[in-house]
Amino acid sequence: MSVESPSKERWATRIGLVLAMAGNAVGLGNFLRFPVQAAQNGGGTFMIPYFISFLLLGIPLMWIEWGIGRYGGNAGHCSAPGMFEALTGRRKHWAKYLGALGLVIPMIVFTYYTYVVSWMLAMSFFSLTGSFFGLGEVDAMRGFLASYQNISDSSFVSGGVTIGFFLVTFCFIAFVLSRGVSGGIEKLALYGMPILFVFAFLLMARVLTLPPAVASPADGLNFIWNPDWGALGNARVWLAAAGQMFFTLSVGMGTIHCYAAYLREKDDIALTGLSTAATNEFAEVVLGGTIAIPAAVVFFGVAGATAIAQGGSFDLGIVAMGVVFQKLPGPQILGQLAAFLWFFLLFIAGATSSVAQASPTIAFLQDEFGWRRKRAATAVAAVGFGLAIFHVLFFRMGVLDEWDYWAGTFGLVVFAAVEIVLFSFIFGIDNGWKQLHEGADIRIPAPYKPIMKWVTPAFLAILLGWWGVTEAWPALLMENVTDPATIPYRWVSRILMVALVLGCLWMIRAAWRRRPDEGSST
Repeated sequence: MSVESPSKERWATRIGLVLAMAGNAVGLGNFLRFPVQAAQNGGGTFMIPYFISFLLLGIPLMWIEWGIGRYGGNAGHCSAPGMFEALTGRRKHWAKYLGALGLVIPMIVFTYYTYVVSWMLAMSFFSLTGSFFGLGEVDAMRGFLASYQNISDSSFVSGGVTIGFFLVTFCFIAFVLSRGVSGGIEKLALYGMPILFVFAFLLMARVLTLPPAVASPADGLNFIWNPDWGALGNARVWLAAAGQMFFTLSVGMGTIHCYAAYLREKDDIALTGLSTAATNEFAEVVLGGTIAIPAAVVFFGVAGATAIAQGGSFDLGIVAMGVVFQKLPGPQILGQLAAFLWFFLLFIAGATSSVAQASPTIAFLQDEFGWRRKRAATAVAAVGFGLAIFHVLFFRMGVLDEWDYWAGTFGLVVFAAVEIVLFSFIFGIDNGWKQLHEGADIRIPAPYKPIMKWVTPAFLAILLGWWGVTEAWPALLMENVTDPATIPYRWVSRILMVALVLGCLWMIRAAWRRRPDEGSST
């Protein structure tokens, strides 16, 4: 029997749900990280393990998270702690503490992601004003971006401008969150996602019609779609592709759970989940892969675009594209407008993902403490703002890299491993399979049942083992830190992350102790 709060929110329309879920998944990872990962890992060679990871890792985890979310939501919980306990039938009280990962991870990502999103709003403005036009070389454009990010060393813009764009971005996201599920998040998706796709189609059409310079757009497409079959033996390519799945579908974060919790018991999740995953893949592969890489290849060649991608997640989508727009044939104003379309597209993508990242903690405060939406949104925004300012002030000290790795990379895999064990082995794959088909418009292909129970967990175990040895342990010891001056700031980052974990565990314990029938069991 479902237990529902009288103030429980719902999605107003099915299209609003699909677009909101797509907005959660379609973020900066689609247009910034995906092209970089593809370029760094051989283009077409990367796409083979990418699609295999989509089928064996991304799709199963996506359906599992929709199932956990709807099941938990109909038990009165819209965040992972309550959902995880509900999966165990309240027999295993430790499950709710594992759900703390579903609060901590998205909250940590929210605090630095909003700062990155504010860069896109700033770059949209700089595109219209032509502030970076005239910086037609990669190094010059990289210096412009660095001066904006590092407010203590601003050559082109003042630190006040950096903070100003961050404040505008953060206040906009906080306002959307305060308006609730149907009044804020759904409306942002209903307006923002169509704008994003229109802008992306316009840019794709412009890129594909560019006259050859160093190379042609066709050379860029060939690079993306023609694999080097001999390179598929490289384990690094497979791991990179699997890692991208977490970014592209936003699995392992707790946000899908939260959004799915606002569904009714008989609402379809099999087809709706697949629709949102397909929308995300279209945005990433067709749009994201057909804009940044072909555009960069036209002006820098395949070797040049690959070399730029080695610089990091932002060098291809921001630095290289900033140069590309300056080199477009025709009047400068057309290049400025194209740049605006690109960076504002990124801003919309980032904003829709940001509201999703803050939603689990807001939902937890509403469900477990009985707070009203605006009070919960204000509290989460206040904590997020304080931590985000830390990233704004000390970005050049590597604090964002610390948070992004432990929460936005490694943490996603840990959380995914926890949830799939709970769903497939404790809740039971038979119960889970039945739950996924409640009210379903389609039948999930039968092979996905053993895939969810055996193949996907094995995939996650390999990822955790490999990353634990090759990346997590060296990162923990800071063996990859090139500037020793950043080490104290990185330790402060870790202390803050631990404090967030402890704070979430305390909140969970406090919330459950408020329950007269369960206080003694905690």
